[in-house]
Amino acid sequence: MKNSKVKTLTRSDLASAITGQFRVTRFVAAEIVEDVLDEISGALMNGEAVKISGFGTFSIRQKNERMGRNPRTLEKALIKSRKVVTFKASPVLKKIVDGG
Repeated sequence: MKNSKVKTLTRSDLASAITGQFRVTRFVAAEIVEDVLDEISGALMNGEAVKISGFGTFSIRQKNERMGRNPRTLEKALIKSRKVVTFKASPVLKKIVDGG
């Protein structure tokens, strides 16, 4: 199902929400958003999992090298091993998303 009207929540939207809720300047709110994202990124880069209660857990997973295929040319290609970020939603978030 493709929805062309999907709204994207941006850093600016988060800063606006902080500004409205905590009565801080737009500049301070933007700094708060950046600081939180920096903390999450830093923890992941250090190999730590990031658990946000009631939301979910971000973690790093190592993917092994494997053979893949270019979907356009169907040519086989080696996909190098790499680290990827994974996210597992908490039961609370799953319930909210499901309409509960």
